[in-house]
Amino acid sequence: MADSKLSAEDVVRLSKEYTLWSWSAQNAVNPIPMEKAKGAYFWDAAGKRYLDFNSQLMCVNIGHGDQRVIDAIKKQADELAYAGPGMATRVRAEFGPLLAKHTPGDLKKFFFTLGGAEANENALKFARYTTGRSKVITRYRSYHGATQGAIALTGDPRRWPNEPAGMPGVVRVFDPDKYRSRLYREGDSDRQFADNCLAEMEEVMIYENPQSIAAVFIETVTGTNGIIVPPDGYMQGLRKLCDKYGILLVCDEVMCGLGRTGAWFAVDHWQVVPDMITMAKGLTSAYMPLGCVAVSEKIAHYFDERVYQGGLTYNGHPMSLAAAVANLKVLEEDDLVGNARRLGKVMAGLLDDLKAEHPSVGDVRSIGLFGIVELVKNRKTKEPLAPFNGNSEPMQKLGAFLKEKGLYTYVHWHTFFTNPPLSITEKELKEGFEIINDALAITDKAVTR
Repeated sequence: MADSKLSAEDVVRLSKEYTLWSWSAQNAVNPIPMEKAKGAYFWDAAGKRYLDFNSQLMCVNIGHGDQRVIDAIKKQADELAYAGPGMATRVRAEFGPLLAKHTPGDLKKFFFTLGGAEANENALKFARYTTGRSKVITRYRSYHGATQGAIALTGDPRRWPNEPAGMPGVVRVFDPDKYRSRLYREGDSDRQFADNCLAEMEEVMIYENPQSIAAVFIETVTGTNGIIVPPDGYMQGLRKLCDKYGILLVCDEVMCGLGRTGAWFAVDHWQVVPDMITMAKGLTSAYMPLGCVAVSEKIAHYFDERVYQGGLTYNGHPMSLAAAVANLKVLEEDDLVGNARRLGKVMAGLLDDLKAEHPSVGDVRSIGLFGIVELVKNRKTKEPLAPFNGNSEPMQKLGAFLKEKGLYTYVHWHTFFTNPPLSITEKELKEGFEIINDALAITDKAVTR
């Protein structure tokens, strides 16, 4: 095709003709022909502007089109576009101490991957190698990636098609979801609820033989399965439980890390130091692909004289590390972690306002700029507005309305997310909530009283 300028229709047609789309029935795919982006907004090929209320896939933490990161990528391409994983490079040397300033405790040694799933795969291997144990405890509302090991760790229905051939040794427990957990009784304090969840966790550990369990592998704050923020005492108690039985604590912060929750890492809210943190997404704000496992000093030393049997062709890729260095500097210089914390309080208030005004809003949850609205048919019964792992006409209409009005977010089952870039302004945040407020008139009509 001689003319490089494609129409919006051509972009969609050719993309659909030659692409297999993830997590989709191919005939149902209806993508936005995204053409450019800046700050909290992006535009399609027809010139329509969208407010990005999901940071694409919960990943563009610093916002779109930051020239500082773009220039760093260009400079690195001129200097050294690729070096093999066994090479030391200037950008690798620069990245290590920059990230180590912000990782908690002694998690100062990093293994690089190209994404979150690969980070979780390698964290799993580190846990099994260093403990000599095989079992891993995960949670039902988790998502850890689509590769073979990571999808086996996953609790949500995306693992179902991989069974029964999934990886053995995975044991699941329930999440500390105050809104839906049977372990929560009306009037319980967060501490009591946390204690109930931890008692159940320890019971499972005992029944599974603690000496066979390599790790407890969790999302510190559950991501796509509901923005489940653990009650105070849960993370601290989980750390103590793991220490009691010699079990490693691995925290998947692919979504909730790098400032999303108003702290550099979500574990910082509870002053907990896990044995490993996995990260990706916000590590480069998705300007380039990069994942990482941060490991403790003890785990790092295990491999001083032992070969780590793992690696990737693109481990420590210079272009990705250049994006990460620039991205971390933007997070620091613009105080975007602080902005997420400050505007997180504003967003929490706006979410509460939605719950007060709209009978279809069963619950709202957020921490920093990581938020969700859970929609129900009836507040008393808590019946979801769409079935588990399914959709419904009201939710489809809600999603279509938001898209029509230029608000892009993730509508999932009976929920939708409020995860804007950390660089968003208060004015832009309120602009998004005005659209959401209008949209909820659709779901209110589906309420049964």
